[in-house]
Amino acid sequence: MALSTLTSRVEERDKELFTSFCHSVGLTTSAAINMFVKAVNREKRIPFEIKMEDPFYGKSNQQHLMRSIQELREGKGTKHELIEVDDE
Repeated sequence: MALSTLTSRVEERDKELFTSFCHSVGLTTSAAINMFVKAVNREKRIPFEIKMEDPFYGKSNQQHLMRSIQELREGKGTKHELIEVDDE
């Protein structure tokens, strides 16, 4: 099978860390990238989860918010006065 060159630009420090990791597990950077490409082609997806790190939008927090809203609608909430704090 003919080989082709794939060129990508990454930050220098990321390349150093990636190269160091690859060598520590007995791989060349080329072999690691080939493993990634083959996994994408085989699975037809990025072979790891890509997610937003904001916990507010997490499934469990959204479920908690929905339960809390429902409780308030059912009159189960407690009203509190706003306490303002001086930022001195």
